[in-house]
Amino acid sequence: MNSITKIFTSSIHPASPLQFFSRLTLSAIILAFCSLANAGKVTLDKSEWGIEGGKECISCHKKSSKGLATQWEESAHGKAGMNCLDCHQADIADDDAITHEGEVIATIVSPKDCGRCHVTEYEQQKGSVHANAAVLIQNRIPALENIGGLAIVAGGCDQCHGSVVKVKGDGTLDPKTWPNSGIGRINPDGSKGSCTSCHGRHLFSKAQARDPGACMRCHSGPDSPDREIYEASKHGMHFMAQRDKMNLDSDQWRAGIDYSAAPTCVTCHMGAAGKIKPTHDVGMRNAWKLNTPVSEKHYLVVFEDGDKLNLPVSREAPERGSKMTKLDGSMGTVKAVASPERRRQAMSSVCLECHSKAFAKNFMTQFDDVVELYNEKFGKPAQAIMQALYSEKKLTPLAFDEPLEFTYWELWHDEGARARHGAAMASPNHTWWEGIYEVGRNFYTKFLPQVREAAGEELGNALIKKHVTDNEHHQWLKQPGKGNPILGYGLGGQ
Repeated sequence: MNSITKIFTSSIHPASPLQFFSRLTLSAIILAFCSLANAGKVTLDKSEWGIEGGKECISCHKKSSKGLATQWEESAHGKAGMNCLDCHQADIADDDAITHEGEVIATIVSPKDCGRCHVTEYEQQKGSVHANAAVLIQNRIPALENIGGLAIVAGGCDQCHGSVVKVKGDGTLDPKTWPNSGIGRINPDGSKGSCTSCHGRHLFSKAQARDPGACMRCHSGPDSPDREIYEASKHGMHFMAQRDKMNLDSDQWRAGIDYSAAPTCVTCHMGAAGKIKPTHDVGMRNAWKLNTPVSEKHYLVVFEDGDKLNLPVSREAPERGSKMTKLDGSMGTVKAVASPERRRQAMSSVCLECHSKAFAKNFMTQFDDVVELYNEKFGKPAQAIMQALYSEKKLTPLAFDEPLEFTYWELWHDEGARARHGAAMASPNHTWWEGIYEVGRNFYTKFLPQVREAAGEELGNALIKKHVTDNEHHQWLKQPGKGNPILGYGLGGQ
């Protein structure tokens, strides 16, 4: 079974860790996350920017790149007196260093470069799920190449997840890997991520990053349908109706204080609210993982070097100070562990800025119920059947060469993700009609018939009996009909 096939049937987890240790209070969890960011904070004096050579860059780019220069002039950087060379300066020994008009520069301004001034943001971002977005799809690339080809990987997948930027012998960037502002881009200096993915260059606007549109560039479509779901939710409805009250340019931008008209993606996943501090780790508050064949709740493991790892609760959580394998395969020392309950508490604390405790708690219960129903009724049975078919060699190890693999992929990766995200973000239409309804329709009318076809009648029927018809969620298949609503409401079904 190859790497992409394993993604069909299970989530990829790191090496088994040790025993869970932590029962931290919510405030202690927050301090654990923030202490890494504040530990190495450096404040640059104003005399440390405004490099003289950069002034000539401006005069030239005002002629050759007027739009770029105008954006810079209107930015906080431009108004503070920072110029091109302050960000693009490089050492001649850097892999991507080039000489341009007498100055040694690098084309890419990486998060590490931004971190010279934005220390807190860099420390929070560098171990986040966003920073690891390219690493997370590495095992899917062979199948993506088969279906689409390398041009699609570069022009599609990598534009959101990030490319591994390669430098040619003369210091210029390989056009197969650049331009690219994917959120998990692997930069020539070794840093991960792209600040311009959310804060578009060269304005680097706070308001742009806080607007849902910044997230929707990537979080839309079949596998991450958050744009459609947000716009269909009451949250999205309020945002669109009251955008002028959102105060997106505010320095602090605290929910309930600087704005109260509506939440955005940033509000819930990154923003300040009550005692919750803002963060550039967009996944810190997520208790569930929703884009896998079967959803699990996850611990958040924080390493001493700032890296983080989502660890499913089916694994034992590590002890503080223990060593464990990180996402990139290296070893790390555990600094803190947040349980799914603590992560949920952090997310719920944001909800309380606009909702009562009972409202927030009951909403989360409804969300959890949808995820668990998807898991037990469709996710686990389909996964177990696929694992059995690979085990019995009824499917080839090569990914996406058989119809059943496409059907299964879309079952959890598209419709299943849409249902779970819909429940998380309060869009009933995506939870049901565009979610679980489509999961059920394709499960019963495409997936199961294709299982019989691939496995043969005897094995196929045995697998379906074991994982479906004997499953309590599918007992309705054995019940006599009580009327048929397919004929139309009031015409034999009601």
